[in-house]
Amino acid sequence: MQTPITPKEETRKGNFVEQIVAADLSEGKNDGRIQTRFPPEPNGYLHIGHAKAICMDFGVAEKFGGVCNLRFDDTNPEKEDTEYVEAILEDISWLGFKWGQIYYASDYFQQLWDFAVRLIKEGKAYIDEQTSEEIAAQKGTPTQPGIESPYRNRPVEENLRLFEQMNTGEIEEGKMVLRAKIDMANPNMHFRDPIIYRVINRAHHRTGTTWKAYPMYDFAHGQSDYFEGVTHSICTLEFVPHRPLYDFFIDELKEGQDLQDHRPRQIEFNRLNLTYTVMSKRKLLALVKEGLVDGWDDPRMPTVCGLRRRGYSPQAIRRFIDMIGYTKYDALNDFSMLEAAAREDLNQRALRVSAVLNPVKLIIDNYPEGQTEELVAVNNPENEADGTHTITFSRELWMERDDFMEDAPKKFFRMSPGKEVRLKNAYIVCCTGCVKDADGNITEIHCEYDPDSKSGMPGADRKVKGTLHWLSAAHCQPAEVRLYDRLFNVEDPSASDLDFRELLNSESKKVIQGYVEQYAAEQKQTTYLQFQRIGYFTYDKDSTPERLIFNRTVSLKDNWAKNK
Repeated sequence: MQTPITPKEETRKGNFVEQIVAADLSEGKNDGRIQTRFPPEPNGYLHIGHAKAICMDFGVAEKFGGVCNLRFDDTNPEKEDTEYVEAILEDISWLGFKWGQIYYASDYFQQLWDFAVRLIKEGKAYIDEQTSEEIAAQKGTPTQPGIESPYRNRPVEENLRLFEQMNTGEIEEGKMVLRAKIDMANPNMHFRDPIIYRVINRAHHRTGTTWKAYPMYDFAHGQSDYFEGVTHSICTLEFVPHRPLYDFFIDELKEGQDLQDHRPRQIEFNRLNLTYTVMSKRKLLALVKEGLVDGWDDPRMPTVCGLRRRGYSPQAIRRFIDMIGYTKYDALNDFSMLEAAAREDLNQRALRVSAVLNPVKLIIDNYPEGQTEELVAVNNPENEADGTHTITFSRELWMERDDFMEDAPKKFFRMSPGKEVRLKNAYIVCCTGCVKDADGNITEIHCEYDPDSKSGMPGADRKVKGTLHWLSAAHCQPAEVRLYDRLFNVEDPSASDLDFRELLNSESKKVIQGYVEQYAAEQKQTTYLQFQRIGYFTYDKDSTPERLIFNRTVSLKDNWAKNK
């Protein structure tokens, strides 16, 4: 376990959030205690933007020897489901983090209700029967004060009666709301009598039909933090204008108490925005519901489960988040940075195997028919401890069709008639020609091998400029290979005037049939793979020994920029 560093050690280190936390601890705030929380709404699957927040919330607590709890912000039963709760738990664990306790905003429904009743009794909240459009119109603008609701000075007894009716099922959705009575002229528009309760006549995934009136986020969030003893409420920049209201409600909740050194402190950092994708839950849900992708865990999706299915490791995602860092301004991060983090990580951990994705038959005419050899292949040149395995060599092989050119230019260092290349881990061969069908398609390539050129043999160090991978045709397994690319064909889909559906990259998924060596078929599904000279791959969740399916995580090199 990592030893927590002291606040003094961290004051001049780390990102700006860590520096704030270190300073608070040095000043003895919250009795020297650190407690954070990760508060997802269970209305969808986590995406890589949430992963950045997870790394911050859990990472700060871990660094300073504190605790990070998990709290589900389940105040909108219309969109929430236990499916999402279970998926969130799985994703956080997979990323390598452990929560202290699990809480739900619904744990505090009664306390929040009692607080709202108290505000009504004190003349600080009222029932408004205007439509949402009328309320929005009366809010004013940042430079013009709002207009008071005609219901603002309703008698306390009437407000209490109507509030009770909001929770009995007597009131239709949208017919009335509870608003805090604050200041319709406040420069911060969030203070202009914000809505704090609304009616939702849907069963809740935890409380069933007990409640019909549900608290709004701004009313529930700060109080939930206070109830749990959160010291630092770390969130993204869109909540900066909400921070004064966050503090206001906590002050109202604990009216008359000095909270200066014992209040949750909200700190904001920039969101993770990624090129060639979208982070909006609404848009991601539309992609899933409309069948534009193959579910929440489609490997093209920015969801944590999608990245996992594509073959990203938790370490690669955390490496990427460390690369981009935390700032106080929003930016658009290049998808290629995420891929670079994956390459760097997978280069260290991936098992090297051979695969041929666009096969053409290669026949070594002077190699004895029926003869085979077991050649040694290194599992991972980056880690000697990973050992070796054997791969079968024979007279008839599969090679990549793109590795052959009949009329090759001078700088083509792969196979062409009259030129020598080395077959990886095997022999040097010289191409003698090819066979074509009636349509001119190449069906076979022929060559001859040098028996004295076997890799590792004394005197076999003769240099040739090309090294090709291959598979023994009789000793490999057929496989479905899915080549994934960017989901959208424009850098920033959210900035386009076009509907995001029109911007989808039609080439983002290609399914081909190829071959892999037998050793690849024998590995665990959790094994990370490098198909030599091709890219990094992983077993799809639907892969079986009888039907191998592989997903491309990332190519060996970034070819996107030059292909754009």
